[in-house]
Amino acid sequence: MNKIVIALLFVMMPSAFFAQSSVFDKFDGREQVTTVVVTKKMFELIGKIEMDSKDKEAQQYLDLVKKLSNLKVFSTSNSKIAAEMKGTVDGYLKSTALDELMRISEGGSSIKIYVKSGATANQVKELLMFIEGGGGNKDTVIMSLTGNFDLNDLSVLTDKMDLPGGEALKKASKK
Repeated sequence: MNKIVIALLFVMMPSAFFAQSSVFDKFDGREQVTTVVVTKKMFELIGKIEMDSKDKEAQQYLDLVKKLSNLKVFSTSNSKIAAEMKGTVDGYLKSTALDELMRISEGGSSIKIYVKSGATANQVKELLMFIEGGGGNKDTVIMSLTGNFDLNDLSVLTDKMDLPGGEALKKASKK
């Protein structure tokens, strides 16, 4: 009986993780939503690139990339979709154990960054950033990053990938 219970747990764990990571996928492919998805396979391919050992920043980037599983970015300037994104993020935060890392309000925009910690205080399993555009030509953005990475390495990632909200992530990684 114990073997059956353990086997069921192992079967259900990946589907539970997948369900959590796909909550934002409903925005994928929608009109007026810009989507960027980078999968674990792509991160693995990037991680295999040979680098000049003297380029310390490039090596830090490759080391970080090897620790990442998934990056999803959804962006829109449509107010109706932005409201739906906010509702989805709010629902996700209620159902998932994420801690608020920081909050920034400036120029009518609101940036909130949440993390799911790993084994240590600086280790992160999931990072969720929500930028509420505040109208006009400012986009509302959801960014979800999963893996097993160190929070201090994020500034390298933002420099290399030109992510929306990159400056906020740099500030978060310095705290």
